[in-house]
Amino acid sequence: MALLQISEPGQSPDPHQRRIAVGIDLGTTNSLVAAVRHGLAECLPDAQGRALLPSAVRYLDAGRRQIGHEALAAQADDPQDTIVSVKRLMGRALADVPERGRLGYRFID
Repeated sequence: MALLQISEPGQSPDPHQRRIAVGIDLGTTNSLVAAVRHGLAECLPDAQGRALLPSAVRYLDAGRRQIGHEALAAQADDPQDTIVSVKRLMGRALADVPERGRLGYRFID
């Protein structure tokens, strides 16, 4: 894994050095990461070769978590700790979600 430095246009410390940049599409249902390789945008797959990652997170004990396909597969067994469509909740305080009790998630204040 390489550490990427993000700079504003024209503000790069070494403007002639080629760097790899990635783009992240955080979708409501699925997310993906892409990079420009050989002049073409290319989606970067996970270890199983899948480019699309379900936008799902399952919170486990001891601060552990599952993401993507594994979290989505466990949603039926653990709906309170598996969050999908989180993009609909991003940027909101808990008080900003008036019907949060109907979502079925376990919220921690």
